[in-house]
Amino acid sequence: MPDILATLPLSAIRIFEAAARLKSFTRAADELGVSQAAVSWQVKALEQRLDQPLFTRLPREVALTPAGERLSRAATEALGVLRTAVSDLIDTGEGVLSVTTVQSIGGHWLAPRLGGFQIAHPRIAVRLDASSRVVDLQREPFDLALRAGSGDWPGMEAHFLIPSAQTVLCTPDFLARAGGFAAPSDLLATPRIGAPEFWAAWFEAAGVDAAGDHAPPRLSADAQALEVASALAGQGAALGSPIFFAQEIAQGRLVAPFDITAYYGGGYWLVYPTERRRVRKIVAFRDWILAQAASDPLVARHRRT
Repeated sequence: MPDILATLPLSAIRIFEAAARLKSFTRAADELGVSQAAVSWQVKALEQRLDQPLFTRLPREVALTPAGERLSRAATEALGVLRTAVSDLIDTGEGVLSVTTVQSIGGHWLAPRLGGFQIAHPRIAVRLDASSRVVDLQREPFDLALRAGSGDWPGMEAHFLIPSAQTVLCTPDFLARAGGFAAPSDLLATPRIGAPEFWAAWFEAAGVDAAGDHAPPRLSADAQALEVASALAGQGAALGSPIFFAQEIAQGRLVAPFDITAYYGGGYWLVYPTERRRVRKIVAFRDWILAQAASDPLVARHRRT
């Protein structure tokens, strides 16, 4: 029996994978730098060769058929392995390292330290992208990620960096205007910033019964950095990481009225695809950032074993 793979050009599989991922022939054409007609022709030829439809054509996009779903998963995996193999062959430990990160760890912990990495590895340029979404490292042009969560991402190597810990932070002026806080329960009647569930966890850590709390937080954002920025503007007391905002605390711009920290489980992780674990620029960054976390006294203080 002839090998059917020998009759399928790699270009057709590549075009199919892009169209399946983007759910659009037009977007696939834009990504690959070919015409929409070329994408349509290649997909049609592939369907004819396999003698079954791979897409259902809709007015403004396309949807995968069950057969298309199976082939899409296999094509994505196969092209990922091929890209990794080629990258490993030509990798010189130089070039650009693309890092996607959540804002909190990226802006307040990683960025101030990156100069040390670039001094140690002058041939590697770092491109940093801050995003609250979970980037697909198998399909998008990033080498690694700094993520918040449990560390369980299929197909990924995950290295624990920093615990998820928050304490109450506010400006000295706000604390003075509030007349100081004699006890953690005073915060129940104070303008607060942050998600109610995080505040509930902090009050529990402080031994405060917050069941009768009728003054929910005034502001909640999808990024811890935005909430603490609001506190820095004197708008209330926020929950923030004593690790990420150590500089603002040391400078006196923020104060922690109580030495009480709530731990939320999980933490912040370095993540990259398992098949890329030997790429030299990834290895260099992994070893460097793990050493940075290990040498940070605040990480050691708040890390729970």
